Amino acid sequence: MNFEISLPLIWLVLFDALVTVMLVRRGKFWKGILKHWVWLLLPLWLTASVLWSLNPVRGLLTVGILWLIYLAGYGFFSLRSLFKEVGFWEKFWKVFFGSTLVICVWCFVQCILDLSGVSREASLMCAGCTYQMFGFPHPDGFAIEPQFMGNLLLAPALIAAWLILKRQNVKSATGSHFLSSKLLLFCFFIISMTLFLIFSRGAIYAFLVGLFVMTVWEMWQSRKWRAVVVWPMVVGAFIFTLCIQGMMAAASPTSDTFQSGVAKVLNHLTLGVVDVREPENARITEVEVVEKPVENSVGGEEIKADISDKNSQISDAVEQRAAFDGYVAESTDTRLRLSGAAMNIWSSDFKTALFGVGLGGAGQALYVNGLSPAPKEIVQNQYISLLLESGIVGVVLVVLTLTLVVRAMWRSPWRVVLVSLLVAYGISLLFFSGLPNALQIYLLPALICVLSGVRMQNKR
Repeated sequence: MNFEISLPLIWLVLFDALVTVMLVRRGKFWKGILKHWVWLLLPLWLTASVLWSLNPVRGLLTVGILWLIYLAGYGFFSLRSLFKEVGFWEKFWKVFFGSTLVICVWCFVQCILDLSGVSREASLMCAGCTYQMFGFPHPDGFAIEPQFMGNLLLAPALIAAWLILKRQNVKSATGSHFLSSKLLLFCFFIISMTLFLIFSRGAIYAFLVGLFVMTVWEMWQSRKWRAVVVWPMVVGAFIFTLCIQGMMAAASPTSDTFQSGVAKVLNHLTLGVVDVREPENARITEVEVVEKPVENSVGGEEIKADISDKNSQISDAVEQRAAFDGYVAESTDTRLRLSGAAMNIWSSDFKTALFGVGLGGAGQALYVNGLSPAPKEIVQNQYISLLLESGIVGVVLVVLTLTLVVRAMWRSPWRVVLVSLLVAYGISLLFFSGLPNALQIYLLPALICVLSGVRMQNKR
């Protein structure tokens, strides 16, 4: 099934239960749903596609979560009067940036716990996050893997950057006294550090591209170069985190050093382009192995023991080497292979091209065609996955929905942030698929649209 129950998913269920109760008590549950029926075309189509899905159980679970996401967005819109209550904004920003800092601190704590030998069950680390992979840990916070944890940090990182670019504190921007300009700079620096510490290429690329769009937009509007002020902070956060990763590599039980840890980071993030790693034969301390100790030497037994210790050191060094020594080409190759295989299945016949194989059926389609080792496999590219599962009809409805989102947010004072977020999330969706695992991507733009006072109606 490839489903995991994560904290964001638990939050979504509890939040929707609360929203439903509030909407029913205020008599607003059905009000507006039929009026804004265009928004429902995509989830209705995906729900119908479960009928011909190759994996209907996964399809039902996926569409169930999709409806929960839509209910949350509808709740934001219908209960927007709550946002005008006294003290709301101060509470909101305390939760938003406060919880972000807590999560960032927890990511650093995870690294310390992993290096200290604490079990994954206690540190909440995923199997591929421990120091055994690269020689240094890369945390996943409270998400199921680093990719999704990085995506959770995109919104607070880009919003903090925008407030810095506007030379505003949160008080002048939103009426809250929670964040001063200095504290905002601190938040942005810590969040940027955590993004690099998580070591997810998809999240890092998405963050950098989204920030680039934001700074170019601001420079174009202001006709000044002051928007580049955030980039020295990003570079500083990267260098600082790079040093931390090097120190963690040196402190880990593996044979890695500070230099090898730094070299691995640079090699992996640049897809193998930057390679400053040491030669293979210089990465393990050379200890001479003597097969037959000298029996006639004085203290022969001590010599044998010393040789045995040295051989044991070599064995330990070999065993403690990290699984990866740099850029993991297999990660990229697997994504490209699965994407190509999915495109071949989608274009195999007209019916599949038009209607798809049904929501949740991508993994099964790959498996029955001998293109993946297990039916729970995912395509690792959300665009191609949606094309395979929902067909051309589904893609057209996705484009329609995105058009509605852009129209709704365009007059918002937050449109620079929203466009940057949409671009960032759009980049991140190239690296994974699975709607339930990325619910924060679909919730946040709608949330900020509503919080910024935009009325999502057909006229606007």
